[in-house]
Amino acid sequence: MNFTRWSARFPGTQRRAAARTEHAAAQAKRGEGAVPAARGGPAPGTERSTPAADGHPADPTVRGTGSATGAATGSAPARPGSLAPVPSLDELSVREVLGRLPSLVALVHGPEHRIAYVNDAYTAGFGARTPGAPAHEGLPELGELGLLPLLDQVQRSGKSRTAKNRTAPGGGSSYTVTCTPVEFPKPETDGERENGSGSESGSDPHHTGVLIHLADVTDHAEAVERLRASERRQREAAVTLQRSLLPQELEQPDDLRVAATYQPGGTEAAVGGDWYDVITLGAGRTALVIGDVMGRGVRAAAVMGQLRTAVRAYARLDLPPHEVLQLLDGLAAEIDASQIATCVYAVHDPNEGLLAYASAGHLPILVRDEDGTVRRAADPTGPPLGTGGWLHTSGTIALGPGSTAVLYTDGLVERRGEDIDEGVAALERALSGAQGTPAVICDRLMRALGVDADHDDDVAVMVLQQPARTGTDAELFHNAGLELHGGIEAAPRARAFAQGVLASWRFPIELCDLGVLAASELVANSLQHGTPPMRLRLRRTDRRLIVEVTDGDDHLPRRRRAEPADETGRGISIIATIASSWGSRRTPGGGKAVWCEFALPDK
Repeated sequence: MNFTRWSARFPGTQRRAAARTEHAAAQAKRGEGAVPAARGGPAPGTERSTPAADGHPADPTVRGTGSATGAATGSAPARPGSLAPVPSLDELSVREVLGRLPSLVALVHGPEHRIAYVNDAYTAGFGARTPGAPAHEGLPELGELGLLPLLDQVQRSGKSRTAKNRTAPGGGSSYTVTCTPVEFPKPETDGERENGSGSESGSDPHHTGVLIHLADVTDHAEAVERLRASERRQREAAVTLQRSLLPQELEQPDDLRVAATYQPGGTEAAVGGDWYDVITLGAGRTALVIGDVMGRGVRAAAVMGQLRTAVRAYARLDLPPHEVLQLLDGLAAEIDASQIATCVYAVHDPNEGLLAYASAGHLPILVRDEDGTVRRAADPTGPPLGTGGWLHTSGTIALGPGSTAVLYTDGLVERRGEDIDEGVAALERALSGAQGTPAVICDRLMRALGVDADHDDDVAVMVLQQPARTGTDAELFHNAGLELHGGIEAAPRARAFAQGVLASWRFPIELCDLGVLAASELVANSLQHGTPPMRLRLRRTDRRLIVEVTDGDDHLPRRRRAEPADETGRGISIIATIASSWGSRRTPGGGKAVWCEFALPDK
């Protein structure tokens, strides 16, 4: 074995090297040659050893110092008052070297790995060992560390192997173990001794062994474990924050079935800022939003929470999708200019059978028709939120009875080394054959795209369905409308129309009266403050009655307190008093819609 690379670590090597350098310089100045070492030149890193005549004791770690050493090795004898010859590293005893190592060292021999030697550090660590005993009996700690198969592998292959961070059972020390093959000389026979041919071990397993070196890395392993524990705590905090900021229970509109799922990235990936939400706007309309904050960790989750809260606030204004994104764009830049987010905001209107949407750098909405055809929502798509300087626009895509729409984040379709369009195409294929409820479709799409617990990115998916209702279920959903023409006679016509429709829907008398009163007040308000064209629309679902009036004026009404002497100004107050909720919004054509809802009595 070659211990040259370890020699610098032996005690006193620095002193020997310095002394040897000074001695060589002094001899060169006097024109004298250096005293040769026993074998070759002096080994780097050996200590000066002066004879006893100078009054300095010889180095106890080196065998045979002084003049006796020179005579034994064939070198020139030391003169009185001169430096003694420096022994080479090859003269050091292997047993002496291994015994001084702080690491644990054991040497095993033969196929059964019988104990040939253990150093003092090994004995201190595991106790005394009996030479000649097989490793599985005499060195049970190797079995506990799972090293016995490694010994067989090293002996068969003749190559060194290293096993890192092996921890002893019971939470003991951790070791990095290096096993190195060694060869033992084969005992000479009488014939070989007479012929002088000597012996060679060759590949005979009975004359090979393994040198086992165990370096204690307990401190390092504990530091790594503390770091991993800290990372786990940070990840758990981020996941907890992320999930707490997502809706705990999705709102379920009357006309849609909605399900969503969120899957954080695997344990090696930091938590991102994927999010989704469902917001009922009133009058049967529903807002659906999904987004992704670029970045990782708690900061991305915090920004996501602020954007989600802002979306809910802006949605209450019942603005068109592109105006909501315009407001979010400015807010995202104010929250953190370094955090970029993508988002899709869509509004479903059951009366129109359309999904109006606007996209800020997000992936396209996919819609599967009842016959299995999958369509992508086309542009418009603007830049991500927070970039500023862009006017977003809205688009529409049909969502008829029996249709299914999917909103998702890039973690579902993006893969390293693949174009993202390939992932979207794979999602289209998976969606075309997906059947069942929205929750079932969510699970099937996740499985089809290979998203599991070890996925390297966050994934959010939202699925919504417009059911195709037939039979008894269809009787619970009705629409009726009346175009309002003329002047003051429009109000009585509206009351008569509402009375007949509500009676045909078999509502209780009290609800019919409230519905007729609401229709009368809304029509009167539109006749006084609005402009043609005007329309009264009545809609019933399985849970509520909706009364809505549209006209061509975009001035939104507001509730105000009327003075006793005022002859007008009480219509909206009456609506707010008798209805479960009311609201108004601007319509795409430039007008407005004013509506109110009444909850149906439980059956």
